[in-house]
Amino acid sequence: MTTLKEGDKAPDFKAEDQDGNTIQLTDYKGKKLVLFFYPKASTPGCTAEACNLNDNYELMKSKGYEILGVSADSKKRQQNFKNKYGFDYPLLADEEKEVIKAYGIWGPKKFMGKEYEGIHRTTFIINEEGVIEKVIKKVKTKAHSEQILEE
Repeated sequence: MTTLKEGDKAPDFKAEDQDGNTIQLTDYKGKKLVLFFYPKASTPGCTAEACNLNDNYELMKSKGYEILGVSADSKKRQQNFKNKYGFDYPLLADEEKEVIKAYGIWGPKKFMGKEYEGIHRTTFIINEEGVIEKVIKKVKTKAHSEQILEE
């Protein structure tokens, strides 16, 4: 699991979104960023989480937040996910897992008795200066916006 904590400088990153646009952390300077990592596009938990954030997108923006989703899915899979649910925010296609590993959320997982390597669902709230304000490790997929906005 991640060793990053509140007060740490957020690791810089550069990756392509679902449309092939290059996105980097510095694009969000002066804004608060909700950087959420999810295991796999279009799976039930990830869909619930991403839809909850999208349903509250205007509220989040009114409080100064931008949203950016990240998984190891391909650009095509991210594009299909975004188009199917009409997300108002970009999704990074981190197939090389550079951003995922920089944030320390790739590691051993267990599911139905099997162990495997994967993404630990984690959200980082990064402030206007690029410093981590909050790390959410126990994500409530259906109420994630509330977790982010609670002070």
